[in-house]
Amino acid sequence: MAEISRIDKPWGYELHWAKTDHYVGKVIHVTAGHALSLQYHNQKEETLLLWAGRLKFELRDGEDIRVWEMEPGESVHVRPKMVHRMTAIEDSDIIEVSTTELEDVIRLEDRYGRESTSQP
Repeated sequence: MAEISRIDKPWGYELHWAKTDHYVGKVIHVTAGHALSLQYHNQKEETLLLWAGRLKFELRDGEDIRVWEMEPGESVHVRPKMVHRMTAIEDSDIIEVSTTELEDVIRLEDRYGRESTSQP
Protein backbone atom coordinates (compact mmCIF):
# COMPACT_ATOMS: atom_id res chain seq x y z
CA MET A 1 0.00 0.00 0.00
CA ALA A 2 1.33 3.44 -0.97
CA GLU A 3 1.89 6.00 1.75
CA ILE A 4 -0.19 9.19 1.49
CA SER A 5 1.59 12.38 2.47
CA ARG A 6 -0.09 15.69 3.31
CA ILE A 7 1.56 18.99 2.38
CA ASP A 8 -0.06 22.06 3.95
CA LYS A 9 -0.27 25.15 1.74
CA PRO A 10 -1.45 28.71 2.48
CA TRP A 11 -4.54 28.06 0.30
CA GLY A 12 -5.33 24.56 1.64
CA TYR A 13 -3.36 21.32 1.26
CA GLU A 14 -2.23 18.58 -1.09
CA LEU A 15 -2.48 14.83 -0.52
CA HIS A 16 0.15 12.97 -2.55
CA TRP A 17 -1.35 9.52 -3.05
CA ALA A 18 0.82 8.14 -5.88
CA LYS A 19 4.42 8.76 -6.87
CA THR A 20 6.41 6.69 -9.35
CA ASP A 21 9.27 7.36 -11.74
CA HIS A 22 6.66 8.21 -14.41
CA TYR A 23 3.70 9.99 -12.75
CA VAL A 24 2.36 11.63 -9.59
CA GLY A 25 -1.21 11.59 -8.25
CA LYS A 26 -2.49 14.29 -5.88
CA VAL A 27 -5.67 15.52 -4.31
CA ILE A 28 -5.52 19.31 -4.07
CA HIS A 29 -7.88 20.92 -1.54
CA VAL A 30 -8.42 24.67 -2.01
CA THR A 31 -10.37 26.55 0.67
CA ALA A 32 -13.16 28.84 -0.59
CA GLY A 33 -11.87 32.30 -1.49
CA HIS A 34 -8.25 31.17 -1.83
CA ALA A 35 -6.19 30.79 -5.00
CA LEU A 36 -3.07 29.02 -6.17
CA SER A 37 -0.40 31.20 -7.74
CA LEU A 38 -0.58 32.31 -11.34
CA GLN A 39 2.05 29.89 -12.63
CA TYR A 40 3.46 27.76 -15.38
CA HIS A 41 5.78 24.78 -15.66
CA ASN A 42 8.73 24.35 -18.01
CA GLN A 43 8.44 20.55 -18.13
CA LYS A 44 5.63 19.38 -15.87
CA GLU A 45 2.43 18.32 -17.61
CA GLU A 46 -0.78 17.79 -15.67
CA THR A 47 -4.43 16.87 -16.00
CA LEU A 48 -6.83 18.20 -13.39
CA LEU A 49 -10.29 16.84 -12.54
CA LEU A 50 -12.56 18.90 -10.30
CA TRP A 51 -13.98 16.30 -7.95
CA ALA A 52 -16.00 18.56 -5.61
CA GLY A 53 -16.73 22.28 -5.23
CA ARG A 54 -16.52 25.10 -7.77
CA LEU A 55 -13.45 26.85 -9.20
CA LYS A 56 -12.60 29.78 -11.40
CA PHE A 57 -9.93 28.45 -13.78
CA GLU A 58 -7.62 30.76 -15.73
CA LEU A 59 -5.64 29.31 -18.65
CA ARG A 60 -3.33 31.13 -21.07
CA ASP A 61 -2.09 29.28 -24.12
CA GLY A 62 0.05 31.73 -26.08
CA GLU A 63 -2.22 34.69 -26.87
CA ASP A 64 -5.41 32.72 -26.10
CA ILE A 65 -6.77 33.43 -22.59
CA ARG A 66 -9.71 31.50 -21.16
CA VAL A 67 -11.39 32.07 -17.79
CA TRP A 68 -14.33 29.88 -16.80
CA GLU A 69 -16.11 28.39 -13.84
CA MET A 70 -15.46 24.68 -13.42
CA GLU A 71 -18.00 22.35 -11.86
CA PRO A 72 -17.49 18.81 -10.56
CA GLY A 73 -16.70 16.33 -13.33
CA GLU A 74 -14.91 18.86 -15.55
CA SER A 75 -11.25 18.34 -16.38
CA VAL A 76 -8.49 20.37 -17.99
CA HIS A 77 -5.15 19.35 -19.49
CA VAL A 78 -2.27 21.78 -18.79
CA ARG A 79 0.76 21.42 -21.03
CA PRO A 80 4.20 22.86 -20.23
CA LYS A 81 4.42 26.68 -20.59
CA MET A 82 0.63 27.15 -20.22
CA VAL A 83 0.00 29.84 -17.60
CA HIS A 84 -2.78 28.84 -15.20
CA ARG A 85 -4.44 29.54 -11.85
CA MET A 86 -7.28 28.04 -9.81
CA THR A 87 -9.41 30.12 -7.45
CA ALA A 88 -11.91 28.32 -5.20
CA ILE A 89 -15.44 29.70 -5.27
CA GLU A 90 -16.40 26.95 -2.80
CA ASP A 91 -14.16 24.55 -0.87
CA SER A 92 -12.86 22.43 -3.74
CA ASP A 93 -11.11 19.10 -4.22
CA ILE A 94 -9.14 18.57 -7.42
CA ILE A 95 -7.55 15.31 -8.54
CA GLU A 96 -4.27 15.95 -10.35
CA VAL A 97 -2.26 13.44 -12.34
CA SER A 98 1.05 14.81 -13.58
CA THR A 99 4.56 14.08 -14.65
CA THR A 100 7.12 13.96 -11.84
CA GLU A 101 8.67 17.46 -11.98
CA LEU A 102 7.03 18.69 -8.75
CA GLU A 103 9.53 21.53 -8.18
CA ASP A 104 8.98 22.93 -11.69
CA VAL A 105 6.79 25.89 -10.67
CA ILE A 106 7.34 29.38 -12.05
CA ARG A 107 5.13 31.76 -10.04
CA LEU A 108 4.13 34.98 -11.82
CA GLU A 109 1.76 36.23 -9.09
CA ASP A 110 1.06 34.89 -5.63
CA ARG A 111 -1.24 36.17 -2.86
CA TYR A 112 0.99 34.61 -0.22
CA GLY A 113 4.33 36.24 -1.12
CA ARG A 114 5.89 33.14 -2.68
CA GLU A 115 7.00 34.58 -6.05
CA SER A 116 10.62 34.47 -4.90
CA THR A 117 10.40 30.71 -4.25
CA SER A 118 9.87 29.93 -7.94
CA GLN A 119 12.08 27.31 -9.49
CA PRO A 120 13.79 28.18 -12.82
